[in-house]
Amino acid sequence: MAQNNVEQTLLGPIKRSEQLIERVLFHRRITFLLLFLVITLALGYQAIQIRPDASFVKMIPTNHPYVQNYLRHRDDLSGLGNSVKIVVQSRTGDIFSAPFQQVLQQVTDEAFFIKGVDRSALKSIWTPNVRWTEVTEEGFVGGPIIPPDYDGSPQSLEKVRQNILRSGQVGLLVANDFKSAIVQVPLFDRDPETGEKLNYQAFSQKLEALIRDKYQNDDIQIRVVGFAKIVGDLIEGAQSVAVFFAIAIVITLALLFIYSGSFAGSLIPIICSLVAVVWQLGLLRWFGYGLDPYSMLVPFLIFAIGVSHAVQVVNTIRLEQVAGADAWLASRRAFRAIYIPGLTALLSDGLGFVTLSVIEIQVIQDLAVAASVGVAVIIITNLLLLPLLMSYTGVGQRAIRQAARRTNAGQHWRHLSVFATPKGAAVATATALVVLVVGLWGSQNLQIGDLDKGAPELRADARYNLDNLFVTENYATSSDIFVVMVATPAEQCSSFATLSRVDYFQRYMAQVEGVQSSVSLADVSKRVTAGLNEGSLKWRSVSRNQFVINASLSYVPAGFMNGDCSLLPVIIFLDDHKAQTLSRVSESVERFAQQHNSSDISFEMAAGNSGFEAATNEVISRAQYEMLAWVYGVVSLLCLLTFRSVRTVVCIIAPLMLTSILCQALMAAMGIGVKVATLPVIALGVGIGVDYGIYIYSRLNTFLLEGRSLPDAYLETLKTTGSSVAFTGLTLAIGVVLWVFSPIKFQADMGILLTFMFLWNMLGALILLPALTCLLRRERRPEGDS
Repeated sequence: MAQNNVEQTLLGPIKRSEQLIERVLFHRRITFLLLFLVITLALGYQAIQIRPDASFVKMIPTNHPYVQNYLRHRDDLSGLGNSVKIVVQSRTGDIFSAPFQQVLQQVTDEAFFIKGVDRSALKSIWTPNVRWTEVTEEGFVGGPIIPPDYDGSPQSLEKVRQNILRSGQVGLLVANDFKSAIVQVPLFDRDPETGEKLNYQAFSQKLEALIRDKYQNDDIQIRVVGFAKIVGDLIEGAQSVAVFFAIAIVITLALLFIYSGSFAGSLIPIICSLVAVVWQLGLLRWFGYGLDPYSMLVPFLIFAIGVSHAVQVVNTIRLEQVAGADAWLASRRAFRAIYIPGLTALLSDGLGFVTLSVIEIQVIQDLAVAASVGVAVIIITNLLLLPLLMSYTGVGQRAIRQAARRTNAGQHWRHLSVFATPKGAAVATATALVVLVVGLWGSQNLQIGDLDKGAPELRADARYNLDNLFVTENYATSSDIFVVMVATPAEQCSSFATLSRVDYFQRYMAQVEGVQSSVSLADVSKRVTAGLNEGSLKWRSVSRNQFVINASLSYVPAGFMNGDCSLLPVIIFLDDHKAQTLSRVSESVERFAQQHNSSDISFEMAAGNSGFEAATNEVISRAQYEMLAWVYGVVSLLCLLTFRSVRTVVCIIAPLMLTSILCQALMAAMGIGVKVATLPVIALGVGIGVDYGIYIYSRLNTFLLEGRSLPDAYLETLKTTGSSVAFTGLTLAIGVVLWVFSPIKFQADMGILLTFMFLWNMLGALILLPALTCLLRRERRPEGDS
């Protein structure tokens, strides 16, 4: 009696909503179909207007102390945030030729006028904010590197050479071998006039059209590195998702027809799943969202989830028609059979995706919204629209005959039903434990962050990574910049106490593995002080005499201190941005700050692309297990509310957890770090995989309640739901495995990981779930036994 009361309390409202929806839906079919059509057209109009949406700020954890420090000093750190470097390289000689200098000037001018550029901070040897200085018997002299009377003559070019050597820009804006030069282009995240976010796709296209395509020729090579170019290349490459999406649709349609034997039963699930994608994109556009490079894969996943659930619906309709029901009655019965397990599975998917929002990085939170909205619309398109359409067509006589033959000849499933017997269950569980140990051992090597040089989202031979390698090999400073902000009271950043402490900090950091070099206001003071003393190396130090320091800082290049002399950045150039390098640097700076911070000076992290990545790695390191705990907690709770059995929850969740651990081991083996691009994969895999377990157990429980033994009940489950689960897992795996051919490496990595998770989740539901059920299930005693 207590059991019945619990069932009524938990399932009463759901059952009543099922009965109400079924009655209204199937007696007002035309009305609802017209309503679905109108909504699809309206949201379809919104969907075609959705645009790629990427932002530098979205990619970094804005609540992290590092980023908060940067945002507080943002206006004083010109050029140390989001920027790109345009490298103009001479293929045939060096930079000291009139044609090369003309191209470099034109590239500088072109970059200056591109929308989104912080023009006040743009630098090249052609901009007036890059100067040379020299000490003569008359005192300091200096000026812009390109003299006012430059005319391209050999004499002018020789003067340019001398100015470059005196400017200290060799290795910074001019290559060590003098065969290339850099135009450094800082960017605004928002247009200062309109307030609109920088369109990275448009910016990248302008770089290509206005600079690379226009000026690259047999004599000149143009190279571009920086966050904006990475995003632009990702958006361009991610458009190949549309091609893989189309191929996946064709493959899925063909396999559905082979499996079901019904044209309507193949086409309608595809249509409903595509409608779900259209609704998702339309709603995202309506809510003000776009698609960034990392969420462009979500529509495919929504399509995959839609197909997964649609196969269950169509399979149930087909079985009902085999039993003699017409199309309308079979669809109604299928709706009744699928409503609760389908709703539970989809709610588990959606709430599981919502848990991604615990990671305080906006790009991941946006992905969580996109995935959750997509799952929400599947509840409507696949649980309501699909059976409604199938009520008109049914699956056809050919599919009915094929299903009848398969049901009668389904004894080949007995090979799997052995895992529902004690002996088979023991073997399966023991094997799973061995695999678990192997997975735990392999996952110990899983690392946080990037494990490769360059942009790991792109392939090693991608043009961007080749450009980045060129900069690293030919300049004294790499493109991996870690900026430490040194804060002081106003007018104190140039005091001896401050500069001597900063100089000591730079020498301390030079001993840290992975640090290439560093530069700060202290270096400017030391260089000029030596120049004031005939270049003597004995004077190349921070003077104790404040008047000498003041003289050495009579002219300070832009970016080395702020207006009221309360902040000076220490720019640290790293060998790479690998996770281990960033961790070592962060820990070293933290140790130094703890020992030397006071009310007069404070060493604060961090700006620069590597500083932001270090902050991102810390957030992901803390959040990855918190996210998994939330995912499994939410899914377990919903399963518990649905099946009212802890044992059942264990049977459904354990295979998913095993797959997650094995996925981590696979990532470690493949050298894939946990980062913004890969962290959501495990949550997405769990969200899709839980569907298998819920459908399998729901059908298995139905046969058990009829009084069948576990092996017989599981055999009948395999003949019906089991076959569709196996088909779905294989179909989805075939669809995503094509991603390995993508030019975008992180998409190829996701294809491998999702294929692995789809297959292992399927095998877990078909093998480990019945095994655990057999071991944990208590046999019911016949009524009347004491």
